[in-house]
Amino acid sequence: MSSLPPLNTDTLWAIINDTIDDHTVNQLVWYYLGYRYNLTTDQWDTSQVAPEWKEEYPEPPNFLESRPATMKLTRSIPQPNKQLLKEELGFKGYKIGEFGPRQTRRATAANWLLSHMKLLATQSN
Repeated sequence: MSSLPPLNTDTLWAIINDTIDDHTVNQLVWYYLGYRYNLTTDQWDTSQVAPEWKEEYPEPPNFLESRPATMKLTRSIPQPNKQLLKEELGFKGYKIGEFGPRQTRRATAANWLLSHMKLLATQSN
């Protein structure tokens, strides 16, 4: 997965603005959840995946198609980080009539990734 875009605010905006394809959005979330694809065994390696994800999703879910997986992703965002898209990126949300479940799920993925970035930053300090 070396072809993934860097985890930064430009990438998050690209997710929100739908300029990164759905597969790449999923791959980013999978990667930061710990899923790694082993080309040799042709299977997913879940050794770095948290037990609560590995148990329910032994293979990474499609977050943009699966409501239950997206709900789990939302619930895994720590409460203080729930509004990071608005607070840190200034995202005002989508306009009524211009969004559906897919856009909402993309925003959830972006918020989870931003929360993950923030958690990583606090761990490295």
